[in-house]
Amino acid sequence: MKTKPTAEPLTSAFDGYTRTLLDELGSDGAGETPPPEDVNRAASLLDTARKNDLTGPIVELFAYLLEQKRSSGYTPSAFGVDGQTLIDLARKHEAIDEHLVSIGGRLTQALPIAADANDRVDAYLREKDEVAPSGIEIWDTILENQQRIKKKLSMSDSDWNSFQGQIRCAIDSVETLADLIDLPPQAIEMISRVTKAYRMRITPYYTSLIMPGRINDPIMLQSIPTGEMIDNAGVEIPPVAADHSPARLIDQFYPRVVTIKATNMCAMYCTHCLRIAHIGRKDKVYSREAYIEAIDYIRANDRIRDVLITGGDAFVLPNPMIRWILEQLDTIDHVTVKRLGTRVPVTAPMRVDSELLDILEESNDQKPIRVVTQINTAQEITPVSRNAFRRISKRCFTVLNQAVLLKGINDSRVKMWKLCETIQEAYVRPYYIFNCSYRNPQFTHFRVPIEVGRDIVESMYGNISGDAIPRYIATAGGKIPLHRSNVVSAEDHSYTLRKPWNGQQVSYPDADPELYNNDLFAFKNY
Repeated sequence: MKTKPTAEPLTSAFDGYTRTLLDELGSDGAGETPPPEDVNRAASLLDTARKNDLTGPIVELFAYLLEQKRSSGYTPSAFGVDGQTLIDLARKHEAIDEHLVSIGGRLTQALPIAADANDRVDAYLREKDEVAPSGIEIWDTILENQQRIKKKLSMSDSDWNSFQGQIRCAIDSVETLADLIDLPPQAIEMISRVTKAYRMRITPYYTSLIMPGRINDPIMLQSIPTGEMIDNAGVEIPPVAADHSPARLIDQFYPRVVTIKATNMCAMYCTHCLRIAHIGRKDKVYSREAYIEAIDYIRANDRIRDVLITGGDAFVLPNPMIRWILEQLDTIDHVTVKRLGTRVPVTAPMRVDSELLDILEESNDQKPIRVVTQINTAQEITPVSRNAFRRISKRCFTVLNQAVLLKGINDSRVKMWKLCETIQEAYVRPYYIFNCSYRNPQFTHFRVPIEVGRDIVESMYGNISGDAIPRYIATAGGKIPLHRSNVVSAEDHSYTLRKPWNGQQVSYPDADPELYNNDLFAFKNY
């Protein structure tokens, strides 16, 4: 007489997730009969799962049976589904799936993990466009602002669409600003007080990004100086110059990287500028001799491989000057990569003309050139600035963003996630987030606690694309990473790691140190 095989051999070929699922479904349950409509529902799902060579109907049936078991205690048999049928469908699911994913893995692991992640992201998606609208989403309002500003400043379309027109008509007086922006008398008085000590200049284009009626609009905060800049107490640490400037126009923090501060000019003067001491009361064009001294220093030091041309703003330099500096660097064998630092694509994107793009491409053909920009809020990305970055990205190695973490501008998960996603969609890769400078007491009101910054950056992992996540950096005699460690503990060559996006802890075995230290491996075995 043949004995009936037990369930164990039938399920032993499945992974642990599926065996656990089948065990839970097959355990004792309620002895009552389910309502007829529930039985009919299960029968319909079973019929569909049997007839179709798709994984979805099988998952739907198992999910329904599992929900019934957990909520009401009904076993599959109460719905007319026996154990062998469940085993056959589990095998069918795994056979259909291109990657042999099991029903247990998909239903009890992957789908709940995805649902949990969806809840986190859904909260962001509900808020992002209201809390941190991009310039693309509010473009209609920006266009209305532009028409009003053009009229007030008597600017023609050609003035507006040229870099020269933007600089010539830049707002540098409180009177002009008050005519364009609705400001209370106290604010006007405050700005007048600050501009006696610090320079203000805002391009008409950048002014058009300010949303009327929005208190502490992020564009206003970055471009219009406020009373804190002179009221904040503290001693200003001397500007980065003598202590890290081994040659004229040169800053050097690292042996293989130098900065050429090629100009003190910017299209707009930011209210959080790290180089506020370098920005004089008057725009300056340096002599050719100054640039030659800087380049000669680089030429004589064969450790240097990476040169950043900045200022001020590198794109404010005339095209012939940019071409000449790049050509000089391209003649130096040990200089293998170059960078241009600029904020112009968001403050005056009309500066990005065909000649400048040709210069970038010509130099990039010689050695890789990167354009490094600063975008601090999604509001700075408009159809115009996005197009400028798109055109630049076609002519150089990459475009990188170095944002500054600033109170009221980008100091929340929603604002920073939106910024990083928006610039990535605008052909710019998020690179750094700098903690706002401690060197300048003028910016104390903008500074954000490091732990807040850590939480913002690490919340991105698992929630937005990996290459949209920047590194969190403090500038203190060089760039120091501020990421929080995700190593919870280490014991007996096994680590406990924390997933920064949900706090879950997982074990992670380390490499076997004895095996690692054994030099007899691979081809040495022969």
